[in-house]
Amino acid sequence: MNVFINDIPLIIKKNSEKIYKHKYDLILNPEDEFISKDLIGDVLVRDVTDVFVDRLLRLMEVKKLKKLTSLTLLARKKKRLILHLKDQFKIVKAAGGLVVKDGQILMIYRLGKWDLPKGKLKKEEDPALGALREVEEECNIKVEIGEKLPSTWHSYAYNGNKILKKTNWYIMRCLDDSFMKPQAEEYIEEVRWMTPQDALNVLEESYASIALVVRHYLSETAGQAPADRESAK
Repeated sequence: MNVFINDIPLIIKKNSEKIYKHKYDLILNPEDEFISKDLIGDVLVRDVTDVFVDRLLRLMEVKKLKKLTSLTLLARKKKRLILHLKDQFKIVKAAGGLVVKDGQILMIYRLGKWDLPKGKLKKEEDPALGALREVEEECNIKVEIGEKLPSTWHSYAYNGNKILKKTNWYIMRCLDDSFMKPQAEEYIEEVRWMTPQDALNVLEESYASIALVVRHYLSETAGQAPADRESAK
């Protein structure tokens, strides 16, 4: 489960999973006293409880925690902790696509950030079909659906509600971009084809969840043989 709270990666693991302590800048226990200024770099918390999660979410609501790179939580019962985390939010479902053509990736520029086309699913809508619809509407192109990418969960506030949005991601192949243009009603200012390197370069002006999806795709295609790469276009 790839969770991003205020664009900060929240990684949940079992206590039994192997951890390399040297990779973390700070290691905490739930009973340790700390303030927001202590949370710098990659932070690990051991034996996390529901109470600690509640405390952490309250802290992340009021503080930006700009120096916090990632937060890893170790729990005795991972599934139970994930359920408790979800219970703190209203769940919204969305879907989107990483569109490729001739080795390039389609990126959109919206609300000051480089992004991938995506949108909220309609009630009972199939995620793959919803992703297809949203991508074609937002970019005015024709695509076909391909392989599934890792889903992401990210939080935001809307009308006083705490939202946790699950986005299902898919690789898509562009069939026709003759009339490509940004959907202004969705505040999209630009739609642009980028080389893999250009896409990596703009991830600093993107969201952590988008960076995860793009980097996952590029890491997977980097290991393919030339014939495989051609079929992924």
